[in-house]
Amino acid sequence: MFKRLIYILLLLPMACIDPYEVGLDTGEQLLTVEAVLTSVPGRQEVRLTRSDTYGSVFEGLIRPVRGATVVVRDDLGEVVFLEENSEDRGSYLTPPGFATRPGRSYTLQIQTPEGKVYSSFPETVNPVPDINSLSIETITIPVEGEENVRSGIQLIVDIQDPAEENNFYLWKHGPSVYILETRPDIFTPRPSDTNPSRDPQPKDCCIACFRTEQVDNSGIYISNDDNFNGLNTRLVAGFVEDDGLRFVNTYRIDLRQISISQEAYRFLRLVKQQTEISGSVFDPPPANIRGNMINLEDPEEVVLGYFIAGAETVRRIYVDKSQLTFAQPRSIIPDDCRVVEGAQLDPPADWNP
Repeated sequence: MFKRLIYILLLLPMACIDPYEVGLDTGEQLLTVEAVLTSVPGRQEVRLTRSDTYGSVFEGLIRPVRGATVVVRDDLGEVVFLEENSEDRGSYLTPPGFATRPGRSYTLQIQTPEGKVYSSFPETVNPVPDINSLSIETITIPVEGEENVRSGIQLIVDIQDPAEENNFYLWKHGPSVYILETRPDIFTPRPSDTNPSRDPQPKDCCIACFRTEQVDNSGIYISNDDNFNGLNTRLVAGFVEDDGLRFVNTYRIDLRQISISQEAYRFLRLVKQQTEISGSVFDPPPANIRGNMINLEDPEEVVLGYFIAGAETVRRIYVDKSQLTFAQPRSIIPDDCRVVEGAQLDPPADWNP
């Protein structure tokens, strides 16, 4: 009996077992459109990407859409063709000097290399009031599980809202410049066969440079005038984090104030709510938020992103280190300041603290 049992056990691994194929819910590649065209003349960008999705959980690689035909058309029939940036695939640029005009409506049209045609709904450009003044406030942000806090400056705008009309605002960071201070006196090269020493080998130059950077918005800063229609008001319009370098000396940033449509405001408000979800069980589940782009042959196709056309005004502010009520420990770069990306010895021609 025991031998018979051994024999049966030896035969079990040889039995045929049908393989189980795991079915993955592979989603389509979703087109994403990112475009904010304004009344400030210049080469303005429309960015096109696609992402592979798997069900509603995993998002795969984000791929640039290359070789598309991208056109902006206004309500008077004027057509502007955008050119793909050869150094940044998926980025399409307007001609130099392009600018929207208040009172006009604009439509974005896209034809992909596969022949699919997409169009936005028309976006009407509303006038934008000037920024009367721009100021800062230092804030600190506790970090869960850490003793040290994050900190930075909030950008505060003072505006006079136009009366008897609904206004919707979007704020974005423009370029920034600051005095970068480094420590070339403690430069220590990486040991090599030709230079095995681990001792500091100071460089003669350079301690201070002017560094230009584009600081991305840390969030979405929008507002409507429901609570201040026709009034003068102050609003938080941006945040710049203190990284231990920016506020060691003098920092400069341009703030862009953009008028947007009510539909664009609603879209951005939903995106803002999604990005600020805390992750608790009471939060709504994440969802794809449809914008104002549609596939003309398949209106049910989900297209992400939004085409925004608005008017823009810009305000500049210089921030001295003495204005901060809290600062991060100074970051040390033990090298010539000129080796840092975006840094140069000469100040910008319009540097005027």
